[in-house]
Amino acid sequence: AVAAMAPRREVGLLLLLLALPLASAGLSSYFGTKSRYEEVNPHLVSDPLSLGPGAGGSLPSSCTPLQLRAVLRHGTRYPTAGQIRRLGELHARLLRRAAGAAACPAAAALAEWPMWYEESLDGRLAPQGRRDMELLARRMAARFPALFAARRRLALASSSKHRCLQSGAAFRRGLGPTLDFGGDEVEVEVNDSLMRFFDHCAKFVVLVEDNDTAMGQVNAFKQGPEMKKVMEKVASALCLPVEELNADLVQVAFLTCSYELAIKNVTSPWCSLFSEEDAKVLEYLNDLKQYWKRGYGYDINSRSSCILFQDIFQHLDKAVEESKSSKPISSPLIVQVGHAETLQPLLALMGYFKDKEPLLATNFAQQARRKFRSGRIVPYAANLVFVLYHCDHVNASQEEYQVQLLLNERLLPFLHSNETTSTYADLKDYYKDILENCHFKEECELPQVNVTAVDEL
Repeated sequence: AVAAMAPRREVGLLLLLLALPLASAGLSSYFGTKSRYEEVNPHLVSDPLSLGPGAGGSLPSSCTPLQLRAVLRHGTRYPTAGQIRRLGELHARLLRRAAGAAACPAAAALAEWPMWYEESLDGRLAPQGRRDMELLARRMAARFPALFAARRRLALASSSKHRCLQSGAAFRRGLGPTLDFGGDEVEVEVNDSLMRFFDHCAKFVVLVEDNDTAMGQVNAFKQGPEMKKVMEKVASALCLPVEELNADLVQVAFLTCSYELAIKNVTSPWCSLFSEEDAKVLEYLNDLKQYWKRGYGYDINSRSSCILFQDIFQHLDKAVEESKSSKPISSPLIVQVGHAETLQPLLALMGYFKDKEPLLATNFAQQARRKFRSGRIVPYAANLVFVLYHCDHVNASQEEYQVQLLLNERLLPFLHSNETTSTYADLKDYYKDILENCHFKEECELPQVNVTAVDEL
């Protein structure tokens, strides 16, 4: 029986491998927060140091950059221990099934796939993640040479997570030995109060993070007709009873395809289980979770980020004051490394990528052209950059200080003007309410009265 199985396995593996190039090409746009940075900047595939189209920006030559504040997501990482456990569980089932006489080609071929992930990898930065950060640093320095010149002070901060600390160190390495930044090697300061503000917000932790009912839309979609169809298809391909699969196991198979592409730049046999239509459904599942846990689903998701938003503007204010007093800018470069969960709430607080209708378990088809696509917003190595300029020869004093915003190295139009440049005064005025009236301690206090999570949120 074993001898008879061998040729069948080889045929199965061959069929899978033949399907792979198409599978990878069609799926890579739908990996959500597990997307490669190259998905949002395809020009980097052929030239990792290219600044891309429209790199020059639209500012007059009389404007000089004073300060750059960058909030980065860490680079490409390994799966978490929980994801690796679930993948191990699914792989073990396929091994058992392949050992039987009636093994099917797809299950047999995937059983032969070497399960190389170990739980000790638990979300750590992959070698590709270091490259992500080093190359990002080199492109940023090329885009803003005056700010990244030698002897400019670089303040580098990170969350306490190993992948973020290593990303910060890799970013510094990418700037090379020629930039001494005023002497000693730049230390990466741990700052969880800014980079992991969500951990310090009791209201968010209790009512959203640790509250299953807050994820009602996500759980409903897992049981819905779109996910049911994907599960049935995957179960059929693997010759498994559909009862042996659930949405989490199917998602793990899909994300293994994404990890293999991001970490090793290979198309995994796991990709062959999914079509582009399946990928759209699984991307929506990922986006639903991001929307309800980190985006517009509940106000506290974004309001908890105001501590970071206000800190950004306090440093910009200080740079303006120093410039007006003809003092050197004390913090020309501030680079902070956090998580998708750091950036997504901040962008929601600022009002970006908001759809007219909320993302729900029941409106997958209507949301096909949604703005809120996490893979386009916060892929690995995502970055949000505020650049403050001082401009000479201006018509009015309020035009002297101007700002640009870049998301993933592309100019992001301001919501108040739809322009890619704003006076600093106009920008502050637009966000006046958040800057003056969002108080982290009060926002994050748990309500004293006994209310349900949904009532409070």
